[in-house]
Amino acid sequence: MIETPSYADALRILGCKDARLVKVVGFAAAAARTGWALAGAGQLATGLTDMRNSIVGYGEDVVRRMPELKSGVDRYTRTQRLASAHAVIVISAYFEALGEAKLPFTLDQLDRGGKISHGVPTAERFARLVASLLLERLPTPEPHLPYSETRLAVERAYQRMSEAMAGYVGGLSVWDDLTVDDQLLLPRMLAEGPPARALRIYDEDYRSLALDSHEFGVRSLVTEKPAPATALSRVAWLLAELAPPRVGDRPMIHQARMAANALDQPLLHAGKLPEDVWLPLLGEGYLSPRFRVAELTRDATPAQLDWWEDRRPVPDTEAFLVGHLTSLRATQAPLLVLGEPGSGKTKLTEVLAARLARSEFLPIRVELAGVSARAGVTAQVEQALGTVLGTVVDYAELVTAADGAMPVILLDGFDELVQGGVDRHDYLERVQEFQAREAELGRPVAVIVTGRTVVADRIRFPKGLLGLQLQPFDDDQVRQWLTIWDRRNRGLLARRDLKPLPAEAALVHGEMARQPLLLLLLALYDAGSNALQRDHGPLGRARLYEVLLRDYTERETGGVRRVAIDQELVLLGAVALSMLAGGRQVITDEALNRDLPALCQGGEDDPGDPDQPGEARVDWARKATERFFFVRRNGHAFLHATFGEFLVAWLTMYALRDLDRRRRLAGDEPLALVQAVDDDLLYAVTSHSCLAERGPTVGFILELLDEVPSAVRERCVELLAGLLRRSLHERPRRHFIGFRPVRHTMTRRLAAYSANLTLLIVCASEQPVRVSSILSGPDHLEQWSSLSHLWKGQLGQEGWTGLVTALSAHRVLEDGKEDVVLGGAETGGMGDVVVAVATGHSARHRRLLDLLVAALGEGRFLPYRDRLAILDELVRTVAVRSPAMHRALGAMWTEDGADHTELRPLLRAMLADPADRVGTWEQLVKAGVPETALWEIQGLD
Repeated sequence: MIETPSYADALRILGCKDARLVKVVGFAAAAARTGWALAGAGQLATGLTDMRNSIVGYGEDVVRRMPELKSGVDRYTRTQRLASAHAVIVISAYFEALGEAKLPFTLDQLDRGGKISHGVPTAERFARLVASLLLERLPTPEPHLPYSETRLAVERAYQRMSEAMAGYVGGLSVWDDLTVDDQLLLPRMLAEGPPARALRIYDEDYRSLALDSHEFGVRSLVTEKPAPATALSRVAWLLAELAPPRVGDRPMIHQARMAANALDQPLLHAGKLPEDVWLPLLGEGYLSPRFRVAELTRDATPAQLDWWEDRRPVPDTEAFLVGHLTSLRATQAPLLVLGEPGSGKTKLTEVLAARLARSEFLPIRVELAGVSARAGVTAQVEQALGTVLGTVVDYAELVTAADGAMPVILLDGFDELVQGGVDRHDYLERVQEFQAREAELGRPVAVIVTGRTVVADRIRFPKGLLGLQLQPFDDDQVRQWLTIWDRRNRGLLARRDLKPLPAEAALVHGEMARQPLLLLLLALYDAGSNALQRDHGPLGRARLYEVLLRDYTERETGGVRRVAIDQELVLLGAVALSMLAGGRQVITDEALNRDLPALCQGGEDDPGDPDQPGEARVDWARKATERFFFVRRNGHAFLHATFGEFLVAWLTMYALRDLDRRRRLAGDEPLALVQAVDDDLLYAVTSHSCLAERGPTVGFILELLDEVPSAVRERCVELLAGLLRRSLHERPRRHFIGFRPVRHTMTRRLAAYSANLTLLIVCASEQPVRVSSILSGPDHLEQWSSLSHLWKGQLGQEGWTGLVTALSAHRVLEDGKEDVVLGGAETGGMGDVVVAVATGHSARHRRLLDLLVAALGEGRFLPYRDRLAILDELVRTVAVRSPAMHRALGAMWTEDGADHTELRPLLRAMLADPADRVGTWEQLVKAGVPETALWEIQGLD
């Protein structure tokens, strides 16, 4: 929930000059703090009749003066005044209806009643009534809620007010004068009469406010679904209606606004573009997106796509964005925008910043991949501003120079923080704290954060967080975009006797055509030879990326052999691998010139000294990055992160094919059976990081494997299983040892290699894989346990979480023999919670584990000793130290008949870790374990 104004707040914000009204509200507020006697009740002469007249009169005055209240103030002050005006009409409508209601008494009769009734002074009762009517926070229109829901919230507020009135009357002397029937009917009369009439008055007053203030219409989304639009064009129009464009900014602010205006740039900020096509400009080629919206509470699961299916669609995207930025919520909590890779999250921030650049807002884009992941929000904003403006910028000075323009900070790509090896699960909470701190300093700020949907389960949601999920294009949007593409490229393509991609040929590819980036890539690929128009079969994403990369390379080089094209893809894959291993999306020339020759020059330890005569120095960084697929961003980055993820998958498959080719070439030679398989390239590619760190990489591997014949996949599974069994053994010599994009210990490299071998075995196998089939010997479960603990201890949080998510595993028991089955459609991730716990658990399983632990702590069906034994196993074997465990132990300690003697060893084990002892101690005490017992237990150590 967000903080909305009460009627008392509204009077203060609007500067009410009605002395009597201000006095009665002040009396109620003081009485709530100090009691009615100390609040000055003796000097209060106002009653319900006078209060009603003042409230209704002030409501009419506010509606009449609305244009005056809006003018001459900054954006945030206007937002506060509009919310306050809405609070005024809510209360005014109720009091007007209350005075007109047919009740068995009048307000004058209530005011003339006895001063003492039923033992409670009337002044005290009046203070309580005023507090319940005028000091409670009131509903306010918000863009993610239709007007009907705002109206329903107002109706609930009216019902609450009528209940307060009924309680007030029941304690006065007037109550004794009522007939028994009237006493019985009064609560119903107050519940049905004033609220219904008040809602009709509220509707009329709201329409009056909406005519004078477009913000009300915008926030409530009262408009119908608009016509298709590009580049959020209606945002600029709606903002211009709210306030005229700003002129005469200071130089620093003018620079910041100019930097945000990118509508005249190509739709993609790419490197060398294909010469035979034109990319639409951002201002014409970005289609206004579709959203679903929801408030993200602790129980929300926005990382799951099916969770969004029941969330409310946003009928008018532009109206929503304007409505949000002009609402109170915008400065109290960030707006989280989630989407699939290629759905247009970054482009949304670019276009929105451009539309805000000439308004009463000050847009500031921050590419989180290009700033320090560990820095605070203010430092990240200053780093981004320094990069754009070319000078050191102090955020506070910038806001001061903006002269009332409200900053809108667009934090793009928070998944880069979560997946970059830095624990920023609290990042959105830190953003909200930044907003609260800035508001206290008189510098309110709106923040919009974007990220991939899949990582939404790795962050905590602060209170009041609103989430949007970008929806794929519908058929009409696909046709609209391809019409723009046609207009741009029909003439160019006609020179080569080609035609632009028609919508029917694109829609054959299903969901691929409905993601903005993939639709552009489909159009680019088809522009080469109209291949999609000739072949009407669906194309997978991995296949699209590969044919696009091959087609572009062939067109750029004038047609080359397949081997040469493979060399280019290996080069690009080495760039992607270097980025993945280093946990970054941007790479420098220095790193490229170090890593690329080590992997691409045949794997020799000494590729040659370029300073010697006859040696031509190769600029590896330029050779690799002067392609369409790269952009410059304080270094080099892929046009989109999914290019890098695909190339890592492709390079892994290339190394796997190389492994199979070398084994086949060895044939049945006598020594081939005893010599080690040459896995040097596969080791170099897969030993630096877990492939599952980036979820799409595993998906791309699966797609690429679908095109591999079954016989080849079977051979690969056999080869990989043999490598896995020997993966932790010493190898005296390897090639490609110079390829070290990041310096890890040998233990970590072996962990990554063995984990990736296991992933590849499961991916390549067409059937679920039993651990006993790949780890030989009767101790295969012990070997599996050792490997899983190695992975958990060495892969880091991102590698381990990705592995657990990608690698399904469940226990089976057949003929009395236990085994673990990897893969299979019946489970996703570590489906068996015991296996998940035994090998560590990811965020997606924590809720299930917490439910299990809570059930053990509070359950009554299992004997106390059995529940204690299960908890003891979780604590001692897999070191579960969650809040749910603390609560369970507290519940078992306070349970009737609890055996504290048996529970003490478990509590001692919980306190055994010195690094976390203080936190554990505090949580156990909070859960109900007496501190004296903990002192006694710790004294036994």
